Amino acid sequence: MKQQSFEQAHAATWAEIEEALQKPARPDNTRVLAENYMLLCQHLAIAQERLYDTALIERLNGLVLGVYRELYRYRAETRLNLYAFFRRDFPLAIYRHRIFIAVAFAVFVLPGLIAGLWTYLDDEAVYSLLDASQVRSVERMYDPEASKLGREREAETDLFMFGFYIKNNISVAFRCFAGGMLLGIGTLLVLFFNGLFIGSIAGHLTRLDYVETFYPFVVGHGSFELTAIVFSGAAGLRLGYAILNPGALARLDALREAGREVVPMLYGIVLMLIIAAFLEAFWSSNATLPVAVKYTVGGILWALVLLYAFSGRRHGSR
Repeated sequence: MKQQSFEQAHAATWAEIEEALQKPARPDNTRVLAENYMLLCQHLAIAQERLYDTALIERLNGLVLGVYRELYRYRAETRLNLYAFFRRDFPLAIYRHRIFIAVAFAVFVLPGLIAGLWTYLDDEAVYSLLDASQVRSVERMYDPEASKLGREREAETDLFMFGFYIKNNISVAFRCFAGGMLLGIGTLLVLFFNGLFIGSIAGHLTRLDYVETFYPFVVGHGSFELTAIVFSGAAGLRLGYAILNPGALARLDALREAGREVVPMLYGIVLMLIIAAFLEAFWSSNATLPVAVKYTVGGILWALVLLYAFSGRRHGSR
């Protein structure tokens, strides 16, 4: 192929790359550079092999170096800019998915409230929702005479339980998220039954007057754990919505786009669940701490989590 034909065939691609390099670093521009980097290297190799004009070779070489520097800088910022992620990206993702969060919250909380009221008013109702062995286990876990609250254990250490809680929390969150692949129905079911389970336990233990053990236990880590479950449900519902309403995109492309949108939420959710597991293992289970202290710390944590969750609005309005 002659040089003139070669330049005409690829001029549009080179112009697109040059334009992307001149614009501020954004995901769209970075994607253009990443997708064309290998192709650009191939063009440079062809031009050198065929001894095309020096000006063309220098232009292509300059583009290759520019793209390389931009991609390297972007990867470095992505790896190191954790402050920007937690200050802006995560709360902004929460704000952008506020409709799905509202739906997930309703599906999770309303069944819990109904189940809680039912099991509180009727001492037999809990056995309609849980089997007898589960009820006995829960009663032992929050018995005021227990030395460690919140779980049955003999020689397990707090560190062991920390790992157990991480596994359990992330398992629930993953089911909420992955259930979105079933048109969102799986997500709705996971949220509904978890809300039902938690609500029935709360109502039953309140009826037994285990108020001084159950609520001080859950108030601290619950701010992170329960909120993260709702966020996971919202992410799953976003996937389900993309399948049901792909718009102008093919369903697979719409699903990929939705997946990219919820990635910041997933990173933040994992961190929230790790914090929740740490608090549950080392703070919530401590039966020697005064109840007033647990309620005070729990209230502060709930306030901080909710303020952080709503902080994305100021970024979304810009």
